[in-house]
Amino acid sequence: MSNFAKAAVSAGLALLALATAAEPLPSDELERECWQQFTRERTRVRLVEPTAVDVSNLRDGQTVNSPFRVDFSIRGMGVIPAGKPHPKAGHHHVLVDMSLPINPGDQIPFNDFHRHFGKGQTGAVLALPPGPHRLRLLFADHDHRPYFVFSPEIRITVRPPRATPARVTRANFEASCREWYEDEISRPRPEGQRAVFSNVREGETVISPVNLRFAADGFGVAPKGHGGAGLGFFVLEVLRGEGVPPQVVDLSHGATQTTLTLSPGAVTLRLRFVDDSGRRELVPATQLRLNVSGQDRL
Repeated sequence: MSNFAKAAVSAGLALLALATAAEPLPSDELERECWQQFTRERTRVRLVEPTAVDVSNLRDGQTVNSPFRVDFSIRGMGVIPAGKPHPKAGHHHVLVDMSLPINPGDQIPFNDFHRHFGKGQTGAVLALPPGPHRLRLLFADHDHRPYFVFSPEIRITVRPPRATPARVTRANFEASCREWYEDEISRPRPEGQRAVFSNVREGETVISPVNLRFAADGFGVAPKGHGGAGLGFFVLEVLRGEGVPPQVVDLSHGATQTTLTLSPGAVTLRLRFVDDSGRRELVPATQLRLNVSGQDRL
């Protein structure tokens, strides 16, 4: 091994020591069983549309406690803050109880029904009045003009926070699991800055190929060459064993998700969020171990 390769491996091991662990699976056995019932739904690869946005954590007909988390997902394009022109990147908007704009050439209005996330955010926490609501993501360019890349509309019911947390019970597993899972998948993360795997947890069992989605709490995403203060991009590393350089998945175009084809067995991933140079980590890397139980044909 060359001196350069040895240095790269040593640097990788040093970064590994600084990595933080991904969010774990629930410690409660029934909650863990419930969470993994929905793993395939959260990680399945979707090839219907090459470019699309999705509300990745919420489902049509779901009930949520206010305030609740909305995770944004984009494929086929990257994320970039408003005001930064880029032909293959844009930023998210949440339409609340509103239909799609009639004229795609018009700028998206700024009001409570058109929520702008022009800092390159990968998600948001919303507080809406109790009752039924409609949500849709709409992706737009640097000037807030829609690309007309948008998500399906979902209908949710918002209620005030629970007095006591939902629990999964064996006697009423199906209904209690659904109730607990709806709370868990929409629960806001604690305040702070971090890079996270937003759709999988430490030790989860998945089927390959697996779709992985990422969030940057407290930061915005921007493609390499378009960054600045408070902005960065993701780099995913597949660790291949001690002394072996990791396989690097380059997400410097502003992507917030990727699809991996993995061999059965255990695999360790490291998610880095780096500045525009691609060298300095803005937060400690997040390390995740997945168990691959098999492979599916697309």
